[in-house]
Amino acid sequence: MLWTMRTIGYVRVSTDEQADHGVSLEAQEAKIRAMAVVQGAEIVDLIIDGGESGKNLDRPGMERLPALVEERKVDTVIIAKLDPLTRSVKDLAELLERFQRRGVSLVSVGESLDTGSAAGRLVINIMTAVSQWEREAIGERTRYAMNHKRSNGERVGNIAYGYRLAADSRRLEPDPAEQAVPTAIRDLRARRCTLRGIAAELNARGLRTRRKSSWRLEHVARIVGRRKLAN
Repeated sequence: MLWTMRTIGYVRVSTDEQADHGVSLEAQEAKIRAMAVVQGAEIVDLIIDGGESGKNLDRPGMERLPALVEERKVDTVIIAKLDPLTRSVKDLAELLERFQRRGVSLVSVGESLDTGSAAGRLVINIMTAVSQWEREAIGERTRYAMNHKRSNGERVGNIAYGYRLAADSRRLEPDPAEQAVPTAIRDLRARRCTLRGIAAELNARGLRTRRKSSWRLEHVARIVGRRKLAN
C-alpha cells in the first residue's frame, strides 16, 4: 500500500473584511492545494484564522496546529507564504523546533522553502529575521514622522469617533452627529454596564458605527480606551 503524507494547510488574513470576502483566503488555499498535489500529499485539514493578527501566536488556529503536531497527526504543514504563519522570528523558531521534534516539515509555497532540510531551515530563519528588521525599521521611521507632525501642531492618525476634521484641516472638533454615542457610553459606564451590554444598548437605540455597522464589544472598548488616555 502506498504511503501518503498527512498534510495540513494553514491560511490567515489580518482583517475581518478580508475574511468576509474570502479572496485572500481562497488564493492561499489554492496555492496550498496545488503544492499538495505536486508533493503527492493528502490535505487532511485546512486551518483558517480569519481576521487575526500575525504579530503573535495567540489565534484559534494556532492553538489547534501545534496540538495536531504534538499528537503526531500530521507529517507536513503547507502555507502559501511565511507572513500568514507568523511575523515574529521568536515565534517561528518555536514552531520550527516543535515541528522538528515531531518530524514535521513546514513548506512555504511563496518562498519555495521546505524545512525538511537543514538548508531550508536556515534560509527560512534568515528571511524571517530580515522581514522583522524591515518592519521595525519602517515602524521607527513612521514614529519619527508622526512625532515631527505633532510637534508642528499637525493632526496624525485616525480621527476618533465623535470628532471631525475642522475647516483648517489641522484641528479636530466635536461632530454633532456622532457625539450621542460617546455620551451614551459615558452614561452607561457610570451605571456599571459591561462593554458587551453597552454595545447591545447602542444597537437597541438604533445607533451605528461610522461604517454604519452594528456596535460590537471591541468597538466600545476602543472608545472607552481613548477616553482613559485623554483623562
